Amino acid sequence: MDQKNTYYVSVARREILRSGTDSPYEFIVNATDDEITKLRILFDRNEESEMEGFLTGQMPSVPYHVDRANQQSDNLLIKIYSLIGEIGDEEARNHIVTMGIKPPTEEHPFINRDV
Repeated sequence: MDQKNTYYVSVARREILRSGTDSPYEFIVNATDDEITKLRILFDRNEESEMEGFLTGQMPSVPYHVDRANQQSDNLLIKIYSLIGEIGDEEARNHIVTMGIKPPTEEHPFINRDV
């Protein structure tokens, strides 16, 4: 079994820190190197997706709900919070549960779809 370390995570800042005093954070997680790498990849992909969404957002002919970049960004945020819910401490897990992340529906099929 891989060794787990404690990390301090800020979704808003897309930061994963080893010290809880370096910067503000929202969640404490206990994760393996592989799990932290997965979270870092999700943060990086989300940043790219948000930039693409910003650029397409400048075109008024593309509504938010049919904009692939925004759907991808939403999906990545769900994946980020879901992963934090798996590897987070008890407080983080409880908070993620209160967020009420729902499974995909016919109306919103992009949620949790692979991106």
